[in-house]
Amino acid sequence: MPDLTLLEADEPAPVVVHNGDGVSPIFLTCDHAGRRIPQRLGDLGLPASELERHIAWDIGALVVTRLLSDALNAPLVEQVYSRLVVDCNRPARSPTFIAPLSESTPIPGNLDLSAEEIAAREREIYRPYHARITQMLDARKAAAKPTVLIAMHSFTPTYKGDARPWQIGLLYNRDRRMATILHELLAKTGLCVGDNEPYAITDDSDYGIPVHGEQRGLPHIEIEIRQDLIDGEAGQREWAERLAPMFKAAAERVLA
Repeated sequence: MPDLTLLEADEPAPVVVHNGDGVSPIFLTCDHAGRRIPQRLGDLGLPASELERHIAWDIGALVVTRLLSDALNAPLVEQVYSRLVVDCNRPARSPTFIAPLSESTPIPGNLDLSAEEIAAREREIYRPYHARITQMLDARKAAAKPTVLIAMHSFTPTYKGDARPWQIGLLYNRDRRMATILHELLAKTGLCVGDNEPYAITDDSDYGIPVHGEQRGLPHIEIEIRQDLIDGEAGQREWAERLAPMFKAAAERVLA
């Protein structure tokens, strides 16, 4: 029996590479860049308003990351489909790999899925995205190109009623080299900087940094920017212009 098909022939591929020939040592990813839902899944049983919220994607993160990619001449790998379809920053064993509940919102289209339905989402969206990252990082290693992995995300100003004071978060697990340097640089700006806030990376809750960063021994950091600061063009440009020289300086220092 053939595998269940998820994506139609006229739907976009799950991964986009922006500035793939960029020569910077910085390598950018954006796991939650898009909010597309495959046609076969309809709207996952949600109203359109829910698909505009953070539960569906990282608001503002893609534009900031593309601006950074252009400013730094750094390659960027983007994921096109909504995290509600499959979360590309989760290991497949995670209970939120295909979330039945996001924050306080039930996701009807993610309930009672068959093994074949789960496998289709993993096979057609999750694996191709990470395979492209792997292929590009392997090529950089073969060419002896130094690499610093920066995973770009954004977070909500409030979560389940609790206000979040941080304007930017620096996330890491076992290796805090990049976090230490960037915290030093950001501290000079007067911003409220989260040290493993509003989240902390673990092997069970995250995939990108543990697999593409830690397992390869690459210097790395996951960046979280508060969404109310980057939900419009002015804020997106402001943050890209702020972070680009810091990323460049931090990469030079960590690779020295």
